[in-house]
Amino acid sequence: MDDSPSRMRRALRSVHRRPFVSLGIVGLSGLLLLNVLAYAHAGAMTSFAREGAAPGRIETLSRAQKARALLLGVTVPRPFNQRTPADLELEYQALTCTARDGTSLETWHVPIEPSRGTVVLFHGYAASKAALLPEARELHALGFACLLVDFRGSGGSAGNETTLGFHEAQDVAAAAQLARSLAPGRPLVLLASSMGAAAVLRAIHTEGVLPDGLVLEAPFDRLLTTVENRFDRMGAPSFPAAHLLLFWGGVQRRIDGYSHDPVAYARAVTCPTLLLHGDADPNVTVPQARSVFEALATTDKAFVLLPGVAHEDYLAARPDEWRAAMRRFLRRWSDPHRE
Repeated sequence: MDDSPSRMRRALRSVHRRPFVSLGIVGLSGLLLLNVLAYAHAGAMTSFAREGAAPGRIETLSRAQKARALLLGVTVPRPFNQRTPADLELEYQALTCTARDGTSLETWHVPIEPSRGTVVLFHGYAASKAALLPEARELHALGFACLLVDFRGSGGSAGNETTLGFHEAQDVAAAAQLARSLAPGRPLVLLASSMGAAAVLRAIHTEGVLPDGLVLEAPFDRLLTTVENRFDRMGAPSFPAAHLLLFWGGVQRRIDGYSHDPVAYARAVTCPTLLLHGDADPNVTVPQARSVFEALATTDKAFVLLPGVAHEDYLAARPDEWRAAMRRFLRRWSDPHRE
C-alpha cells in the first residue's frame, strides 16, 4: 500500500512545527541569559569588592559604559573611612557594638557636655560613616552628642555585603541601644540617608527601636521601585529585569526584597519626624518620597523639599536650607546652655 500521502502530511507538519520549536529555544535561551545577568547584577550590587574605583553617576556614563554595566554589572568597592572626627577638630572615641546576628559594628562617639541629646547618624548605600562628618559637626555645634555608625560591610564594621537596609535594621537597633547606654534618659534622634533611612524605618517596624525623633533624607518607598528607577536611568526596560534582580538578590543575601517596604514600615513611626528630599532626585521621585511621609503614623511631621537637589549630600548642596530645617526640628529639645 502506497503511504506517500501520509509521509507527505507528516513532513509538512514537521516543517510547520520547526519555526515554533526554534522560537521556543530562542525564548528559553533568552530567559536563561536574562536570569544569569540578573544573578550577576544582584551579586555586584550587594557585595563590595576589595579593590576598584567607585563607579560614576549613571548620567555621566557613556553609552558603551552603560552597555557594559548592563551586561556585567557594576563593581562597587568596599567603602572605607578616609577621615575621622579629629580631622574636623572633634574629640571622639571609637566604640563597637554587636548586631543581633553577631555582626560587629564600628562607631564614633562625639560627646558634648552639657548635651541636648544624642543624634545617631546612618549613611547611605556604598558609603561609610566618614561621609556624615560634616553633619555631625553641625549637630555638635547645636549642642548634640553624635554617634556615627558604619553599617555592616562598610568602614570599620565586619563583612563585605549589604542588604540595602534589610539586615541593616539590626545595626540600627544595636547602635540605638549603645547610644541609650551612653546617655541614659537623654533624647535620642536618628538621622539617616537613603538606604540608611530604609534601615531605620525597618528597625522601628521590626526591631522595636523607639527614638525620640527621626530625620529622614531621600528614603525610597520600596526596594522594587528604586531598582526599577535604576534600570530606567540606564535606559533599559525595568520589567522583568528589576523583578529578577530582586529575586536573585534575595537568594544570595537571604532576604525577601519584595517585602522591603519603607512605606509599610513608616506606619510604625509615632515620634516627631522631619523628611527632607530633593526635587531633582532620579533615584527616588518626589511622589515616592511623599508616600513614605504620608504613611508616617505621627502627626508631628514635616516635609522639606529642596529645589534643584538630586540624590546627593543635602548639607553640601543646600547648606542654608538644611541648617534651617534642622534647627526648626531640633529646637523642641531644650538647649542646656540657655536653661
